Amino acid sequence: MIPARYAHLLFSLILSGLMSLLVSGIATFRATGLLDGFAGLWLGAWLSSWIVAFPAVLVVAPLARRIVARLTIPSHN
Repeated sequence: MIPARYAHLLFSLILSGLMSLLVSGIATFRATGLLDGFAGLWLGAWLSSWIVAFPAVLVVAPLARRIVARLTIPSHN
């Protein structure tokens, strides 16, 4: 198992991987249609987009948290 202190990195890795997989699949399909070799094109697009998405999530996530904190009010239970 991975120590909890790395949870934010693991979360960012998984989130960026899944989101870039989904978005690159849609973009590749829209650009090419379902042709022979689609899976290979998608894999190439996904890997190159994941390389950008992972560091982007690490940088953007704290900003998104601050924006959400300003747009919401704490619940009082």
